[in-house]
Amino acid sequence: MEWKLFATVFAAVFIAELADKTQLVTLLFAADREVSKWTVFFGAALALALTSAIAVAAGAFLAEVIDERTMALIAGTGFIAIGAWTLLHGLRAG
Repeated sequence: MEWKLFATVFAAVFIAELADKTQLVTLLFAADREVSKWTVFFGAALALALTSAIAVAAGAFLAEVIDERTMALIAGTGFIAIGAWTLLHGLRAG
């Protein structure tokens, strides 16, 4: 196992997931006194594992058809565009 890569991926995903809409939805389900907290936990954990598996498979496929530098450029541009849109949208709303 590549422990440095493992730690980097874990930290990045953990930070990205904190207080995002996925975690908030899970919190809302768990707040219902009538439901099993273990069922909520296992449902959320399985959903996150499945979406991660899809992302790994998609990344592996894309790595076969697009070089790493181009993928990094596309991802970086996408993050900047989303950040700019969020900032502009927030300024207009406020």
